[in-house]
Amino acid sequence: MRSPVLPLTWHLARSLGRRGLQSLLLAAAVAATGTFVMLVVLAACLGSGTRADRTTWRTPEPARQATAVQAVTTTYVRHEPLTVVSLAQLPGRPTTGAPPGLARFPRQGEVYVSPALAELLRKLPAGRLADRFPRTTSYGTVGAAGLASPDELVAVVGRAPDDPAVSSAASGDQTWFDEGQTARARVAGFAGTKASMFTANDQGMALLGVVLLALPVVVLSAAAGRLGAARREQRLAALRLAGATPRQIVAMTAAEAVAVGAAGALTGALVYAALLPGLAGIPFGVGSWYTGDLWVGAGWVAAAVAAVTALITVSAVSMLRQVATAPLGVAQQANPRRTRLIRLAVFVAVLLYILTSSGGDGGIKPRQALALLLLFYGAFWLFGPWVVDRLGRLVSRFARRPATLLAGRRLSDDPRGAWRTVSGLVLAGFAAGFFSVSLLGTDGSAHRDRIAVITPDGRSAAAEARTLLKDAGVDAKVTVGREDDYDTLLAGTEGLIVHVFGGDRQLDTAVTALTGLGTARAPYTRDYAGASDRVATDRLADVSTGTLALSFLVATASAGLTAAANVLDRRRVYGLLRLAGTPLKVLDRARTRETVLPLVILAGGTTAMGVYGSYRLNEMAGATVNTSGALRLAVCVVLGALAMFAAITTSRPLLRRVTADPAQAAD
Repeated sequence: MRSPVLPLTWHLARSLGRRGLQSLLLAAAVAATGTFVMLVVLAACLGSGTRADRTTWRTPEPARQATAVQAVTTTYVRHEPLTVVSLAQLPGRPTTGAPPGLARFPRQGEVYVSPALAELLRKLPAGRLADRFPRTTSYGTVGAAGLASPDELVAVVGRAPDDPAVSSAASGDQTWFDEGQTARARVAGFAGTKASMFTANDQGMALLGVVLLALPVVVLSAAAGRLGAARREQRLAALRLAGATPRQIVAMTAAEAVAVGAAGALTGALVYAALLPGLAGIPFGVGSWYTGDLWVGAGWVAAAVAAVTALITVSAVSMLRQVATAPLGVAQQANPRRTRLIRLAVFVAVLLYILTSSGGDGGIKPRQALALLLLFYGAFWLFGPWVVDRLGRLVSRFARRPATLLAGRRLSDDPRGAWRTVSGLVLAGFAAGFFSVSLLGTDGSAHRDRIAVITPDGRSAAAEARTLLKDAGVDAKVTVGREDDYDTLLAGTEGLIVHVFGGDRQLDTAVTALTGLGTARAPYTRDYAGASDRVATDRLADVSTGTLALSFLVATASAGLTAAANVLDRRRVYGLLRLAGTPLKVLDRARTRETVLPLVILAGGTTAMGVYGSYRLNEMAGATVNTSGALRLAVCVVLGALAMFAAITTSRPLLRRVTADPAQAAD
């Protein structure tokens, strides 16, 4: 016998009317938003690894049967890093293969540049940038295979084997600033395994953003399965009383949730694919992206669609326990959904465990820190409805206005529903608090407008430096550094310290003029000295900005869509209240306070916990908290609250429409 489940599900879906169709569309929109955000963060994480792999060839790997010499150094122009790869073919050795992005191994005197560097060479005067390279009639182009980003500045220069730029003096072991920026070795090819310092940690930083966004996305997707839950429960309870079995009820709900979730998730995946060119223009780390780097592949897209659909289905089916066991109580709405004290006990236990685990003197590993973050998110997600329930009871007891009383009763009658409305912003508050004070920084003001030139003969080099600077039109003061002075850019090595007057343009011109002076080492500024700290700071800032933006997108979508669905679910209740004489303004105020009250309590709590978590992270890193983050935090909180209220306000016309005919609505 053919099962009646699917035909009956289709019949009920068609007979839902305009209001029921709106609930299904809202659920699909939530699924689309969750899928889109999930794919974007996956793309950032996977794409960061792909970008890093394309920079491994620049780190020279020593080889016994070497065929060429490779020297890599980093110089700076307009405070942006410029990677210079010098290559020289060893005489009498087999021809070395072409480096990634080039058609062949560069000949002596040939210069290949990335498209972004070629554009910069056209814009800037030769004395500011081009004179750092050998003179050539035209530049070759470094292709995408050798670049991490379209915005990356990279130059590949062909040298003679006896050129100082590829000599042992260019090995880059004089100061601790050289790590990751300057290296030299005899190589047999370009099969390096160590990524550039400017891309090596990008994937780890992106993974942190994925972890912080994981639970808000899960909560948003689960909320899609519960949109329209009240009307669905009423409909299924009536079918249960009419003789439908619990298995049939579950099958009908699952079929409806799968259809809605799959449609929404596929829409979100299509939006992600359509917006890839625009997403590629968003800078992260070394710059914008190649579009292909952000394409996660058909497998990951299918997995994201399946995951969101599964979350929606499980969320919808998990609400059917009362329908299956007590359909009469559901039909009469006689059993308010209370929360148990066990939620508080679990949250306290998890919080104590986290504090104990992170309180050791040895610190914790990054993976353990990520696991503790996920554990905290999960515990707080369980704890939230309990707080909302108790808050509703407390507000109801001390309410002095009708709107406040209605808000308190709604919170205590359906704490899980109220929690779903604010959970997105509450969990985003943790990310806001965490990132607002976690930006580490170093003070490089002591080395501002200064250049270090490593040279063994400081006095004779100082005279030559003054001549070069004068010819370039640079106003500067040249002093000879002392070997025992570790507070300067020379860090205890022999050389010159040049103090340049006139700003960034003069500084770049001075670096260009001094290139080639002294040893084979390129002159460097405070950008070179503080690069490792600045890379970490910049990546954390990028991740914080992206995570906060996506968190508030998830929170706003969750609040707006859930608020609209709640209006449709409570259509009968609102109709009865209107028949009883309750003004529409009171209903709207009650709806707003129903959101504001738990938002202030819970979002404030998670924000404070985020600040504490960031403080512990900085403490483990041996750094201080960025005090300017207080302003950043205030801006995030204000913008998040305004976005939340704006999203809720958009459902006000819907409330007006569903209560336009209260007699019919109550019926």
